[in-house]
Amino acid sequence: MVKNVKKTYAFAAYTATFITICLTVVLGGFFYFSKTGGLWTLLGFATISYVFSFFIIQNRVEQFIYRRIKKIYDDLTLLEATDFGQREITTDLTTLTKDVERFARDKKLEIETLKIRENYRREFIGNISHEFKTPLFTVQGYIETLLDGSKMDKDIRKKYLKGAVKGVERLIYIVKDLDMITQLEVGGLKLDEARFDIVELTNDVFNILEMRAAKKNISLVLDVHSNKLASVYADRERIQQVLSNLVDNSIKYGKQDGTTEVSIESLIKNKVIIRVTDNGEGIDGSHLPRIFERFYRVDKSGSRTVGGSGLGLSIVKHIIDAHDEHVYVESQVGVGSEFSFTLEKAK
Repeated sequence: MVKNVKKTYAFAAYTATFITICLTVVLGGFFYFSKTGGLWTLLGFATISYVFSFFIIQNRVEQFIYRRIKKIYDDLTLLEATDFGQREITTDLTTLTKDVERFARDKKLEIETLKIRENYRREFIGNISHEFKTPLFTVQGYIETLLDGSKMDKDIRKKYLKGAVKGVERLIYIVKDLDMITQLEVGGLKLDEARFDIVELTNDVFNILEMRAAKKNISLVLDVHSNKLASVYADRERIQQVLSNLVDNSIKYGKQDGTTEVSIESLIKNKVIIRVTDNGEGIDGSHLPRIFERFYRVDKSGSRTVGGSGLGLSIVKHIIDAHDEHVYVESQVGVGSEFSFTLEKAK
């Protein structure tokens, strides 16, 4: 039998051959003993027996299998109409087996994906609750103290009001960052791409953050490998936000008397890569695959030794993705971290 012939036809052919041989032997014996026939009669009987046997068996087998296969397809159609609803029902068991195996494999992947998403959702809700809880309780505590302290000193009232304002500002900061990420995800935030000087932009970021760096005596260093790399094509405001978040994180988690370096290098003919490197505490490798998730915390204790909304790296990832570029991270505990991203060179 040819390899691509359906197994049902092969089954029918083999069965018909067996029946024909049996009937031929019987008829041969009959003619041998009766002496009423010849060789041509015997061959004619064999041919007719084979043809009739083949079609009868094929029809019966197809009808027998078809009813059962149709029920399987109908059941699968209820679960996944897009997979089976538009397909012709087959009686080939090999094809059916492959379809069912593919269906089971896809469903397994779907279930695993749903479990991952559920875990992410649960963790995300826990993280965002934590981020909102701290400033809300702070504001609530200050306000309740102010309401109860009718004879409170004027300077203390002013101090508590300033504390409440800071709590509200942090809530606003978190909400704005969440709103920006949402717009980036749905494509609602339009990029205003133009040619600008990335070196000048980096110096602007350094000027904004130099006071914060000075508190830990961290040196801000800019390393440009070539003046030809200064001009890039991107959204200047968004790239400033990217650089500000990365440099700010570098200062936050950098060690006292450390260094934060921004280097600009040529990557390929039409790309530059901007690296933000520090010699701070570093990040364990197990956290790196999830470091750009919203509210993902390396420190699982829930404590906060540094400020921020917990959304900075997620915003960085979304902004760079919106530019169709790439962001990378390398880190080693006790050695430091390097965050880098690519941009298109200006023509």
